[in-house]
Amino acid sequence: MGFLQKLFRKQPNHEEKATEKLNIGIILGSTRQGRVSPQVGKWVKDIADKRGDANYEIVDIATFNLPFLGTSDGTEPGIVAWNEKLANLDGFVFIVQEYNHSITGALKNALDFAREAWNDKAAGFVSYGSTGGARAVEHLRGICGELKVADVRTHPTLSLFLDFENGTDFKPRDMHLDNVNEMLSDVVAWGSAFKNIR
Repeated sequence: MGFLQKLFRKQPNHEEKATEKLNIGIILGSTRQGRVSPQVGKWVKDIADKRGDANYEIVDIATFNLPFLGTSDGTEPGIVAWNEKLANLDGFVFIVQEYNHSITGALKNALDFAREAWNDKAAGFVSYGSTGGARAVEHLRGICGELKVADVRTHPTLSLFLDFENGTDFKPRDMHLDNVNEMLSDVVAWGSAFKNIR
């Protein structure tokens, strides 16, 4: 495209941006064998898809085969693919597992493998653990702040004892539905606002 074409090309205004559906990634934060995050992620996506207010997709960090940060030359194709995926998203819902009062090493590694792709976007959390994963999310909120991700307040917490049978079969209680919808509404609202400033 020539200089004059670029100069006079019609730019989308704020109203046009506001009518475009956001792309929200539901990020699975665990990569271990036997993980239950795919069950939780599917549940969130099923709820989200019924809303029709955004395009929701599961983003599984395990599929990107990211090396540990600092242990490679940074040219692995998964690193590029990870950053491209994040760049095409307007917001995030993190499926968070609590390990030793914090997030998984795999999720922290994935967070650290991008920078600008996170910036000026919104995020919500759905967590699980012996205390609902609340302590892990408190750590993740601090990381999100450093990455310029605005995290919403509403936070569904799932109990390993009350929302999973035998710790493996996910059977969420009905009480969580309202919290998930409220969290998604906030992510979409904040995501839309941030899209207008990016």
